[in-house]
Amino acid sequence: MLEELKTFMVVVEQENFTKAGEIIKLSQPSVSLHIKNLEKYFNTTLITRSSRQKNIIITESGRLLYRRAKEIFRLVENTTNELKNISSSLKGHIKIGSSLTIGEYFLPNFLKQFSMDYPDIEIEVIIENTASICEGVRNLKLDFGLIEGIVSSHDFKQEYFLEDSMVLMVPYNHPLTKDEITYDKLQNLRWISREFGSGTREYLDIFLTTNEIVPRNIMVLGSNYAIKEAVKNGLGVTLISNYVAKEAYKNKEVSIIEVDNSFKRHFSYLISKDISLSMISKVFIESLSAYSDKYDIERQ
Repeated sequence: MLEELKTFMVVVEQENFTKAGEIIKLSQPSVSLHIKNLEKYFNTTLITRSSRQKNIIITESGRLLYRRAKEIFRLVENTTNELKNISSSLKGHIKIGSSLTIGEYFLPNFLKQFSMDYPDIEIEVIIENTASICEGVRNLKLDFGLIEGIVSSHDFKQEYFLEDSMVLMVPYNHPLTKDEITYDKLQNLRWISREFGSGTREYLDIFLTTNEIVPRNIMVLGSNYAIKEAVKNGLGVTLISNYVAKEAYKNKEVSIIEVDNSFKRHFSYLISKDISLSMISKVFIESLSAYSDKYDIERQ
C-alpha cells in the first residue's frame, strides 16, 4: 500500500504517468497498475485522462487521498526518526537467564539481530535449567528468564513467545522405526534425560507417567548435546525438543518417531511480579516477541 501511495503522489505532482515512472524508476504499465490498485481498494476514481491533453485530471477523491498520503508519509518519516532515536539512545545492561534449549538453539540468531538494532545494550545470558532460572528471577538476580518448563508459582508473570514440540528421538535405523509405534514397545527401554529441574526432564516425566511407560533405567546427562550423542551412539532413547533433534535427523545421526500423543509446549519469558521492567527489558521482550512471530511463520 505504501508503494502504491508513493507512486500516486508522484503522479499527482508530475501530472503525467510517464514522468512519474521515470522518477520512481517504474514502467508506465506498472505506474498505471499502482493507480488501479488504489482505485479498486478505495472503490473510487482518483485520476482521469484528459481527452484533449496528454496530462491528467485529479478528481476530488484523488485530491483528498493526496493530502492524506502526504500526512501518512510525514508520519512514517517522524516515526522512523523516533525509532532511530530510541535505538541510538538506549544504553545499559541486562542479565537474562535462559534454559538450555532456548539458549543453544533459538537465542543466538535473535541476539545477533537484537545487537545490530541496539548496539549499546550489553547483554549477559546465564544458561541454567528452569528451576535455577526461577530462583534467579525470584531473588532479582536476573532481570527476567526465558524458560521451557511449567511454572505454577504466583510469584511470576509468564508469557509464551514461541511454540515447541517434543519428539521421540532414537538411534538411526533403530528397530522402533520399522513398525508402527505403540506405547507397549516403549516399555523396558533405557531412557536418556536431562537432570531434575529442567523443562525437558519435566516433560519426559509427564510423557512416561501419562502413557504408563516403565523405563528399564534412566541415564541422566547435563546437556542436550550429550543426550543427542548418547542416542546417536545407541545408548538409549529420549523425548526431546524438535530444535535439538531436527539437525541430527537431517544428518542421519538419529531417527525421529511420531507418537500419537505428540507433546506441544511453549517457550516463555518469566518476570517477577515484584518489579517493574526497565525500558531496556521491555524493548528486549518486544523485540523477542516480534522476532518469534516471524520465526514461527518461516518454519511453517
